Amino acid sequence: MKSQRSASRGHLYRIAFLGASLFVLLSTNAYAMHISEGILPLNWAVLWFAVAGPFVAYGLFRLKKISSTDISFKPLVGLMAAMVFIISCMPIPVPTAGTCSHPCGTGMSAILLGPPISILIAAVALLIQALVLSHGGLSTWGANIVSMGVMGSFAGYATFRTLRSLRINMWIAGFFAGLFADWATYLGTSIMLAAGIKGTDPFMPIFTKIAISFIPTQLPLGILEGAMTAGVVVLLAKRRPDLLIKMRVIKAGEASI
Repeated sequence: MKSQRSASRGHLYRIAFLGASLFVLLSTNAYAMHISEGILPLNWAVLWFAVAGPFVAYGLFRLKKISSTDISFKPLVGLMAAMVFIISCMPIPVPTAGTCSHPCGTGMSAILLGPPISILIAAVALLIQALVLSHGGLSTWGANIVSMGVMGSFAGYATFRTLRSLRINMWIAGFFAGLFADWATYLGTSIMLAAGIKGTDPFMPIFTKIAISFIPTQLPLGILEGAMTAGVVVLLAKRRPDLLIKMRVIKAGEASI
């Protein structure tokens, strides 16, 4: 059992190292990303904190409950948090929307760990990015948690579970889970930005303009994130199906691919 845990951690460390290497090689200049500090009016910022709070609290509860019976769970959460942090630190500026496009990673974390833990991971990654990298902001932390953590995690998880229940193979299910998690995040971001900045103007024209402005960058990035999510899930299914069974991604005896 101990050797299996060490092997699984080794696979995850290699995946995290690969992500870190890609981040270092592909990154150029630093840009502000997520919903930036000061963009949302106070009332909207408070609303999104109120929405995000229960999800983060439940994620903490689930982490404490699971880790109390499984000592290997916290290290796995830590590795996944590092991957989400790295993946979501690849900004492509979208000047017309006042933010940046980037992969998110929450589809992957939701598949492997479930939405509550995935939301908690997103909250931690976003907080560190706001404090250390000036990506996003403290006043917009709640809004960013809702878009990337809540909407991204549930979209990815629901897509993966639905496709697997229809006996769709692991790669396709993982691909569309990552794709829809990414796109759901930017649908949420578009809604939040439009609601926050519209003033007395109609909501839909502003929302449409913001959503369309994301398409040139987020369309290919969503496809990239779908392929990345599928690759990680399939790799684990081939190398460590017992880990996926343990995390209830697949059932014992179920075809993993």
